[in-house]
Amino acid sequence: MRKRLSAGSLAAIAIFLISFTTPPLATAAQTLAQVQAQINRLEEEATTAAEGAQEAKVKLASLTRSLAGIQAQAAIQGKTVDAISKTLGTIAVNQYKSGSLSQSLELLFSSDPSLYLSSAGSLEAITRRKSTELRKFQSAEQQLNATSLTVSDRLAQVKVLQKKLAERSAFAASKLAQAESLLAKLKKEDRERLAKLAEDLENADQASSLQAAKSAAGVSGRAGIALKYALLQIGDRYVFGAAGLTTWDCSGLTMRAFRTAGVSLPHSSRAQSRMGKSIPFNQKKPGDLMFFGRPVSHVGIYLGGGRMVHAPRSGSRVKVAEASLGRKPLVAVRRF
Repeated sequence: MRKRLSAGSLAAIAIFLISFTTPPLATAAQTLAQVQAQINRLEEEATTAAEGAQEAKVKLASLTRSLAGIQAQAAIQGKTVDAISKTLGTIAVNQYKSGSLSQSLELLFSSDPSLYLSSAGSLEAITRRKSTELRKFQSAEQQLNATSLTVSDRLAQVKVLQKKLAERSAFAASKLAQAESLLAKLKKEDRERLAKLAEDLENADQASSLQAAKSAAGVSGRAGIALKYALLQIGDRYVFGAAGLTTWDCSGLTMRAFRTAGVSLPHSSRAQSRMGKSIPFNQKKPGDLMFFGRPVSHVGIYLGGGRMVHAPRSGSRVKVAEASLGRKPLVAVRRF
C-alpha cells in the first residue's frame, strides 16, 4: 500500500525543488527557498515577541485593576483621617471653651466635694475620649501612609509593564517589517511564486487538518469541548492579539476554546502555563494544553497521535500539526 505524504512532507519537497530550480537572486544571492525560510523565521520571532506583549498586557490589566482598588482604599482612608482629625479639633475647642481645667482647679478648693467629683468625672471622660480618638487617628494615618506607598509601588510597576508592552509590540512589528523588506527585494514573478507556494501549502495543511479533526469525536468532558471548538476554527488566519471569532493567535484560540468549556484562562500562553494541573509529557491526553519555548511563547491543544491543533504564526492558519516546534522545546503540559 502506498504511503500518503503529509502536508509537512509536501512542503519540504516543494522547497527542496525550488532551491534547485531557481537561480540565485542577483540582489541577495539567495534562492527562493532560502528567502522563504528567512521569512518564516522572522514571522516566528514576531509571533514570540507578540506573545511576550500579550503577557505584559495581561499583567498590566491585572495590575491596573489592583491599583484602582488600592487608590479607592486610600481615598476612603484619607476621609477617615480627616474625620478623626476634625473630631480631635472639636474636642480640643470644646474643652478650651468650657474651661474644664480652670474649673477643676476652682472646684478642688470648693466646700462641696460632690460637685468636684462630678466635674472631675466629666473631665476624665473628655480626656479618655480625646485619647481614644488620638489613637484612632494615629492608626488611620499609619494605614494611609502604608497604602500610599503601595500605590506608588504599583504605579512604578505599571510604567515598567507599559514599557515592556511597547517594546515587545515594536519588536514584533520590526520583524514583520524585515520580512516585508525581503519580499520587496524579489522580482514580481518571484513574489507571486512564493505567495502561490505558501497558499498551496496552507490549503494542503487545511485539508489534512480537517481529516485529522475527526479523531476528536470520542474525547469527552471539558477537554473534549475545548478541543472540538478549536478544531472548528481550522483554516482561520493567525493575527497578533486576536481571540476570535474569525482570526486568532495561539493563546487567544486556547483561551476561547476553554471558555466554551467553562474554564477561564488569560490571553497569554505564559500565564496559561502556570494554571491547571501539571502532567508528565508521556501521560498527556487529548484536550491537554502543550506549551513551548523558554520562556513560554506558544501553546496548542493536544489532539492525540503526536499531533496538536494550534494557531502557528503570522502568515499561517489554524491547523493540526505535529506536536513539536523544532527550535521551541515542549516545556509543559497542563490539564484543566
